[in-house]
Amino acid sequence: MRAIPLYLLGGLLALPVQASEVQDLLGRLAAAERQQSFQGTFIYERNGSFSTHAVWHRVEEGGEVRERLLQLDGPAQEVLKVDGQAQCVTGALADQVSEGQAWPARQLAVEQLSNWYDIRVVGQSRIANRPAVVLVLAPKDQHRYGFELHLDRETGLPLKSLLLNERGQLLERFQFAQLDTSVPAENAMQPSSSCRPVRFRAADSMAEGTWRSDWLPPGFTLTTAQVRRAPSADDPVTYLMYGDGLARFSVFLEPLKGRVVEDARSQLGPTVAVSRRMSTDSGDVMVTVVGEIPLGTAERIALSMRAGVPEQASQ
Repeated sequence: MRAIPLYLLGGLLALPVQASEVQDLLGRLAAAERQQSFQGTFIYERNGSFSTHAVWHRVEEGGEVRERLLQLDGPAQEVLKVDGQAQCVTGALADQVSEGQAWPARQLAVEQLSNWYDIRVVGQSRIANRPAVVLVLAPKDQHRYGFELHLDRETGLPLKSLLLNERGQLLERFQFAQLDTSVPAENAMQPSSSCRPVRFRAADSMAEGTWRSDWLPPGFTLTTAQVRRAPSADDPVTYLMYGDGLARFSVFLEPLKGRVVEDARSQLGPTVAVSRRMSTDSGDVMVTVVGEIPLGTAERIALSMRAGVPEQASQ
């Protein structure tokens, strides 16, 4: 089934669907990653580039979730995660999947999504030889993208996920080619010898009131606030993450210490990055916004960042 352009959704959204069915589907999707073991292969497309991956996802008896991803074409790239945290990586695969791009199941705030998206079941499909229900989430404003999700009828796992802009153009595709819902063997979860351990210096809790945003897109709230210290850097970088229950973006604030850095903006598929220099009483800071949001929204967020005591963000 091809992507459904958002401008055609008006007719589809008129289909009579009980709200309880949508609620049930979103609830199953939110729980699938934490409760369902599986293994398989999937295709990931972004910016016209395709890659094929193997995935082993194992839910342990105590609730710990272990996941191993291996890119099957091009340079060998691998990542092993435990409860979402990378334990070892090879190549650039960790950059591609660190924000969940190659695995779209997320901790959904189901009860909030309907405030920011029109959500409807629009039909059925068959992906990886498994029957699926097609769920569309059309944004109610210009500050987030639309989603088309093909959810496995048996498990609720997303067999296919399309991310679409306001013109219905495809920004990102995730699609299983083969899925096995049995528990992966223990040896399948072991990384290869080339998977290098990831070592991070501890992140401190951000001092309350250090930074604020004078404007946020409606529905987005702060979910993470940390001060990160890279092993090779003396100056800490403030890290903030915001989400609406589905979409999310991050803000990095790095002291420049006299360095000359130009403002920049870029977009690769659904992911945008906007950097701007900001003057504060303590010196210049580089503000960088990264996330799966429209470029104009990211620019407005970057311009809205302020140092000081938080105030009520306007919407």
